[in-house]
Amino acid sequence: MPEESMNIYKTARRAAGITQEAAAEQLGISVESVRAYETGQRIPPNDVVEQMVICYNAQRLAFQHLHETNALAARVIPDIQPRTLMESAVRLYNRLNHFSSSHSVERLLEIAEDGRIDEQERAEFDAIVAELKALVQCGMELRFCEHGD
Repeated sequence: MPEESMNIYKTARRAAGITQEAAAEQLGISVESVRAYETGQRIPPNDVVEQMVICYNAQRLAFQHLHETNALAARVIPDIQPRTLMESAVRLYNRLNHFSSSHSVERLLEIAEDGRIDEQERAEFDAIVAELKALVQCGMELRFCEHGD
């Protein structure tokens, strides 16, 4: 089974090299619960996922869990792609450099100065917000990058 289509909880456990039995013991739950989470029969509660993140040393699992199980989180938190440390750092640098060189901060402050966004400013404001969303996404990708620890 390809890793991408595998259950996120199973993928994280296997990447940590932990058996279902050992995971159940470390998480303080039954082996049946681990199996149910890994087969999609049940969704683990947040406190169990928090323990999985610690036990499996899988920071990205917290993000994946929220994104897959909470519609609001999925709408608000940008989707992130698994990237290496180098890819994440370069992407963030390039977007920060572009944001700075395009004087977006200064323009945002000019738009915000009067406390409102008029019709002439709306498109430019929306473009700046889109740039900021891309920066947040890059920052999160860096936070959850694949760096081998």
